[in-house]
Amino acid sequence: MILVTGGAGFIGSNFVRAWLDVTTEPVVTLDKLTYAGNLASLAPVAGHPRHRFVQGDIGDVALVRTLLAEHRPRAIVNLAAESHVDRSIHGPAAFVETNVLGTFRLLECAREYWGGLEGTERAAFRFLHVSTDEVYGSLAADAAPFTEATPYQPNSPYSASKAASDHLVRAWHHTYGLPVLTTNCSNNYGPYQFPEKLIPLMIVNACAGRPLPVYGDGGNVRDWLFVDDHAAAIRRVLAAGRLGEVYNIGGRSERTNLEVVQAVCRALDARRPRPDGSSHADLVTFVTDRPGHDRRYAIDARKIEQELGWRPAATFESGLAATVDWYLEHAEWVEGVQSGAYRRWIDAQYGALGRTSTPASSAVAAS
Repeated sequence: MILVTGGAGFIGSNFVRAWLDVTTEPVVTLDKLTYAGNLASLAPVAGHPRHRFVQGDIGDVALVRTLLAEHRPRAIVNLAAESHVDRSIHGPAAFVETNVLGTFRLLECAREYWGGLEGTERAAFRFLHVSTDEVYGSLAADAAPFTEATPYQPNSPYSASKAASDHLVRAWHHTYGLPVLTTNCSNNYGPYQFPEKLIPLMIVNACAGRPLPVYGDGGNVRDWLFVDDHAAAIRRVLAAGRLGEVYNIGGRSERTNLEVVQAVCRALDARRPRPDGSSHADLVTFVTDRPGHDRRYAIDARKIEQELGWRPAATFESGLAATVDWYLEHAEWVEGVQSGAYRRWIDAQYGALGRTSTPASSAVAAS
């Protein structure tokens, strides 16, 4: 069996559900259930005979030791992280605590557990750490995409905390021999994503007739990776990745933020037209850019493609269509995650732009 941390979050819950669909192996999910962790995202596997959920913190050493001793996983897949750049700007302490100190404590528990294994169990054990392309910094418009050899230049508290966690994972391999693997992914999108991120936020706001606020000129570029493809890539790295290696995972889908928002609007125009017949794109509103907003990220994923045979199955168009359809069909999930605490945070962060009495608050799209 495997232990997945952060398994009730966006990427984590998609990974867990897919794991149970495509393998016969049990999984234990550990998640603290902060604002972005949501048990409703694991509802499709509630009661599954090969799945156990445990609420808890990766920094809780006693709990992690107990889980490792009880379940004896062959792998830990670490997806637990604070991940929203805007939140990191306004409250960096939580990012240092979870992404740096939490990863450190989890690594120490893993090292202790692995040290007690013998024979084939010891040889088979893996610690797979899931990270982000944001650790590499910002690219010029004409610069080559990030490779695994690109120097780290994090520019936000979030990316700095993830860079620190990546360095810890690397050091635990080179110093102690812990059998680690690291993945750095581009911007994920898909079902069950918390609606403070760009694509779900645009869908939610557009459906409510609220402004679609876009930072600066909307020209910030990201590579977009459908979450199902990311889950498949993690499985492939876990199965065949070389110990101590880093694998970049990208979708081969660079788009500006404005292009993404316009694509969402076209999809909604076709599926849920506005009552007055106008386009959802008329709701686009440009707002002041956030501090230190990286201009461009792009992933060179040739290493994982050539070494492990993984390639994204979804195009941006097919992935976006599936994503929009899912949000339109799961309004109850969206309402469930739009808690009062979330709306208060949005108002404190971005003010009252487009504020209404409806459940979902307006926000500036982050990526």
